[in-house]
Amino acid sequence: MISTPDRRRIVTLIDTARQAGARLAPACKVVEIDVRTYQRWTKNGEIRPDKWPIVPRPAPTNKLTPEERQSVLDTCHHPAYVSMPPGQIVPRLADEGCYLASE
Repeated sequence: MISTPDRRRIVTLIDTARQAGARLAPACKVVEIDVRTYQRWTKNGEIRPDKWPIVPRPAPTNKLTPEERQSVLDTCHHPAYVSMPPGQIVPRLADEGCYLASE
């Protein structure tokens, strides 16, 4: 993700190069962005900020429920497992026939 101030700097560099006679594609290549990226950033005559941080994202379908998460935490905090990394806890639980969640 490129910050808005960095986008402004890049667009200014490209615009300066274009005023000096450079074509858009080579100017974009020099600053390592795609022409389409430049066009998206400068749409409607303004430098548009990145929408990635504010776009709502759905929760994964396999997300643990609060109860499942608490069960995993309780197991990891059990005295028998407290000093073990997950990579050792999971196989031991599997040997006991217990499945809580994937690693």
